[in-house]
Amino acid sequence: MPTTKTRSSLRSGKTKTANGGTAKPANGETSKSENGSEQESSQLEKLFIDSLKDIYWAEKQLTKTLPKMKKAATTDELKSAIEEHLAQTEGHVVRLERVFEMCGKKVQAKKCDAMEGLIKEGDSIVEETQQGSMTRDAGIIMAAQKVEHYEIATYGSLVQIAKTLGMNDAAEVLHQTLDEEKQADEKLTEVAEWHVNQEAEKEEVNN
Repeated sequence: MPTTKTRSSLRSGKTKTANGGTAKPANGETSKSENGSEQESSQLEKLFIDSLKDIYWAEKQLTKTLPKMKKAATTDELKSAIEEHLAQTEGHVVRLERVFEMCGKKVQAKKCDAMEGLIKEGDSIVEETQQGSMTRDAGIIMAAQKVEHYEIATYGSLVQIAKTLGMNDAAEVLHQTLDEEKQADEKLTEVAEWHVNQEAEKEEVNN
């Protein structure tokens, strides 16, 4: 009977299209494949989950990189700013794990080529600047702000995609991290403008 088929479709969370195919859930939830494994319900959701894996890897790497940057820094102001953001970054890792859970997904990292490149660039700046110089601090700030701008772009996009998918709770959690990334960027600008750049300008090149 038609009524029985309709109820069966509702229980499965799927509807039939005009050509007899199965329509994907419209609420952004994951669906089950024939073998029972979870799969994304749309290409946008797949992009969202892949991007979560990407930024999760990036944040985990930063928890290892920031202590090195702090050690290489010259001024107490920059060391303090890096230490503060390290604590925030550790919190970002925890938040991302919460978002994975909200999405019903296993916590998983995927290598982020962009972050790997930014970290390598930061390492090169430290190697190419003189220890104890203000120029090194200016370079570290530049490298750190490149990282912040990448993260701001990533989290900003994730927030908007989460809202589109109807994942408002996940969007709220991600927005908290977005705000902290913006604050960290502003703090680095303050340190640079306060006296680092001015003092670095006075340093002569050693032949």
